[in-house]
Amino acid sequence: MRNLPTFVLVHGAFANSFSFAPLQARLALLGHRSAAVDLPGHGFEATFPTAYQAPQDLDALAVEPGNIKGVTLADNAARVIEVLERAKRNGPTVLVAHSRGGITATAVANARPELIDRLVYVSAWCPVDLPVGDYYAQPEMADVDAGAFAATLVGNPAELGLLRTNFRTADPASLAAFKRAFGADLTDDEFRTFLNTFQPDENLDVGTAADRAQAATWGRIPRTYVRLADDTSIPPAAQDRMIREADALTPDNPFDVRTLAGSHLRWLVHPEAAAGLLAALAATH
Repeated sequence: MRNLPTFVLVHGAFANSFSFAPLQARLALLGHRSAAVDLPGHGFEATFPTAYQAPQDLDALAVEPGNIKGVTLADNAARVIEVLERAKRNGPTVLVAHSRGGITATAVANARPELIDRLVYVSAWCPVDLPVGDYYAQPEMADVDAGAFAATLVGNPAELGLLRTNFRTADPASLAAFKRAFGADLTDDEFRTFLNTFQPDENLDVGTAADRAQAATWGRIPRTYVRLADDTSIPPAAQDRMIREADALTPDNPFDVRTLAGSHLRWLVHPEAAAGLLAALAATH
């Protein structure tokens, strides 16, 4: 019997392994192994201060310490490498990253390409020509509305040593802005359910120029980019720019490009099409 790969799943900002539960259920029913990683300071390592609970005390929340303070991109990469080393004992591995998780996936692929049989970015950051932070100043990101995060940011990131966002806000304008950014095509109940899986804290390290995709290591791994056609958080134009830059870096190993309909979060809430796509990729190994 052919040894099918293990999917190693890497979440995005403020998220955790819980995000992948519906997708993992679908993959399991298709006969596939998967391991969803909690990056350091995420999942059950996250901080949920008492002040974050209702009734909220935003003044206290603004100064409460968080476990994710000091976590670096190198720490994230080490966590994923540890999982990949164990998964590799069972056969091929497919590293799947969503959103900010793409930064970690790129760092892992730069460091340990031999652990990965295929890289899959799902509307994920794949920094090639620029550090991730600089892409936000590019024309492809001009229509992204950062207002929801700005309005719900709690505390001073420089003093806290982390980003803290109040996803439990009851402000209608902020909730509407979050929904437009992440899940405009979800029902209100689906969106609020997903929002309640988010954690308030995220680390500050998004990498530097040294963490961009490296042709000699990252560039030799077969890779797929799954575009999300209706994403307004990382718009298709930004996704396409990263695909072009990557293909220019390693023209002999271009992205295999696929497209799914839907917003930034829809593929996780309704994972049928994504599971089928990943299963088809697994059949190539």
